[in-house]
Amino acid sequence: MSSESNGAGLVLVTGATGLLGSHVAERLVAAGHRVRALVRPSSRTGFLEGLGVEIRRGDLTDPASCEAAVAGARWVFHAAAKVGDWGAWREFQVGCIDATRTLAEAASRVGVGRFVHFSSTSAYGHPPDQPEPIDETAPLGQNVWVHDPYTRSKVESEELLWAMSRAGRLRLTVIRPSWLFGERDRTTIPRLIQEFRWHRVSIVGPGDNPLSAVYAGEVAGAAILAARDEGSAGEAYNVTSHGPITQRQFLDMLADAIGAPRVTWHYPFWYAYYGGLSLELRDRLRRRAKPPRVTRYGAWLLGRNLSYSTEKARRKLGWSPALTYEEAIARTVRWFFEDPAARIPRDPPPLLVRLGDARRRLIAPRGPQVDAGRP
Repeated sequence: MSSESNGAGLVLVTGATGLLGSHVAERLVAAGHRVRALVRPSSRTGFLEGLGVEIRRGDLTDPASCEAAVAGARWVFHAAAKVGDWGAWREFQVGCIDATRTLAEAASRVGVGRFVHFSSTSAYGHPPDQPEPIDETAPLGQNVWVHDPYTRSKVESEELLWAMSRAGRLRLTVIRPSWLFGERDRTTIPRLIQEFRWHRVSIVGPGDNPLSAVYAGEVAGAAILAARDEGSAGEAYNVTSHGPITQRQFLDMLADAIGAPRVTWHYPFWYAYYGGLSLELRDRLRRRAKPPRVTRYGAWLLGRNLSYSTEKARRKLGWSPALTYEEAIARTVRWFFEDPAARIPRDPPPLLVRLGDARRRLIAPRGPQVDAGRP
């Protein structure tokens, strides 16, 4: 096993301008590695350039771009993918499956020492609620829904990589995180901050169900440990939580960090799930590019009554989260408030939100006013 701190060899990171990939690049640079990032021609790379990352612009579905990017690389960390659960199947086919295949074929041809693929617990599909945590021996693709391109793309991306691994063509390690949060998140946390300000965050179900959420920096740390470990070739690892936490506890911590009131409103799981389904059908008929406010996947992510075991990563890699949930959430929210104009949406509030705000102002006791939304 080589030392993470020896800085030996070049490391390629894809998706390095996104949430998880940027944390991987940051950790690798801090450990003394020379890092190259393959990014889109239009990507903003100021953060990576500030780290000293070598920038290569290209297309993950272009064999020539991938060949040039993997040349001389010791490890490849593949974090690039179509983000979110909304979009046409073609977007997921190209952004997840085709991109993964093209990069893996290039890595195989040059014989990289390790190909670390960031998948998702969504590769397991939608298993039924169960008391025992799901471990890495569980089958992939359980109960994949109709019109579920995100889950389907995660399953198919893993399947093609495992086929290459079994054929001896790729030294593969798969990391399966759950819901990710952290600095440089452009999807979930900024939307949640806005929804908290609009008093529109609800608990799905009673709120006492286990929630699988993990800070992106902790996933990056586990992935680097796996790349260093020779015995992790051909292995998959769940990296899904800092420890046990419920949906209510997580939302309370997030509300406290934002400076917003804690959530008290509940929706039954069935209502959130089928409400999301109806909104999805409506917006697909309208061919809307933006996802509806509630989707089946979002309702399931919050309200499901199941969890994923991280015991294998803890035992085999010696992985242990360095941050508590409180610390990780506070660090994440602080980053957004350091530059709120650039990092937090400033959409005009909908009519019902404005009416609700007016009602709260009318019934609020007179006295010193406290800003519950922070700048």
